Amino acid sequence: MKLLDLNRDGGIGANTLFVQLGGVNLLIDTGLNPKRVGRAATPDFAKIRGQRVDLIVITHCHLDHIGSLLVAMHEFPDAPVILSSSSRILIERMLHNSANVMKRQKMENYIPDYPLFTHKEIDLCAHRMIGVNFGMVKKFKGVDASSEIEIVLHPSGHVAGAAAIELRHKHRAIFFTGDVLFDDLRTLPGARFPTGHFDTVVTETTRGLTERPLGKERVHEVDRLIKSINDTIGRGGSFLLPVFALGRMQEILAVLHDARKFGRLVDCPIVGSGLGLDLCDYFDEVRRKTNHVSFNRGVLKELRLKSLPRKMTPGQDPKRNALYIVSSGMLVENTPSYTLASGLLGHHRNTIGFVGYCDPDTPGGKLLECKPGDDFIFEAQHVRTKIKARVERFELSGHAERDELLEFALQATPRAIVLTHGDPEARQWFADQIAERDSTVTVLDPTPGETYQV
Repeated sequence: MKLLDLNRDGGIGANTLFVQLGGVNLLIDTGLNPKRVGRAATPDFAKIRGQRVDLIVITHCHLDHIGSLLVAMHEFPDAPVILSSSSRILIERMLHNSANVMKRQKMENYIPDYPLFTHKEIDLCAHRMIGVNFGMVKKFKGVDASSEIEIVLHPSGHVAGAAAIELRHKHRAIFFTGDVLFDDLRTLPGARFPTGHFDTVVTETTRGLTERPLGKERVHEVDRLIKSINDTIGRGGSFLLPVFALGRMQEILAVLHDARKFGRLVDCPIVGSGLGLDLCDYFDEVRRKTNHVSFNRGVLKELRLKSLPRKMTPGQDPKRNALYIVSSGMLVENTPSYTLASGLLGHHRNTIGFVGYCDPDTPGGKLLECKPGDDFIFEAQHVRTKIKARVERFELSGHAERDELLEFALQATPRAIVLTHGDPEARQWFADQIAERDSTVTVLDPTPGETYQV
């Protein structure tokens, strides 16, 4: 197998691998880097221009994995797209939202490259996207009729529709974990991976630097979150939960619904906004058609969810004594969570609670590194405020614990393990642990733009 990482900056961003196996050329994911704009945010397709792409395989519908899909489909017009049946229900809505965001960014920030694709292009290309059930063996031939590989998708937890990819060619098996969560969620079962030998395991490494302390198991963290919300509301404050629209919004709503049903959540206004609420309908459809999720849109009505005001004044505390569940999960500039945080952060009675991964370079990541009393600048809103609100992190990540991923990779007795989707330090932890536990395994941390024979 030959492998080439097309993510220009490495780490976590425009996640895209070019894989050549058994005469078939594949792209695995085609993401967009959320920290860059324009063409610089896309994978470096110039590295494979002039080469054939026979197939594009999508692991899941977060934008760091699908944000450049239409760009790739334009570059390689003959390549069909395979993804799980659940992801097939979600992907067009996610891409249309991305087109809307890029149109707005073009106007606000004068980005000439945007939009990278239009609503019409999404509609025209939709027929090339093929949903495949988990566990189904899909055979695919390259241009040479004698070349053939088998593809099997396996549920990887993380988010609705997320899939790991098993590739087989003759007697060789290769496993791509994609983004993984082994824990069962309120809305979604955890990963169900096959055990046994794989010649190569390509694994995510997101939480390589994060060791979950004893007592921070998910059930305890959910309990701590509910208690923190109750305490904040009880002292007259507001609680902001920045969340990712796909997956985390629905999970948090289901957790709150259960807590209120059993009398554990204080009675207070719950305010939500954005794409995440719209996606609740799509989760309902996934539940009906694939039985892959357990989310029911009725929880919105039972929680009496209120809408976020269309206009909010940066730096102003709305003083609603409410729970806000809004995107983005990393407090990215010019999002509802960013604007709300600029008004809530300067008051002792409020709390901002993070429940997912925050890139260190995003406003959310930077805020988590600050101390109470520090000044914090919301540059896009021209707001400077002193940190008086509580800022908390709850260990409710959508990614697997590092030890779980390490155990899975090593039980496969692979000849090689390839490290992806993680910051350099996180990948290094995996490399060190693998070397310590099995020195016979080749560890590869690919440099972007370089081709490797694995």
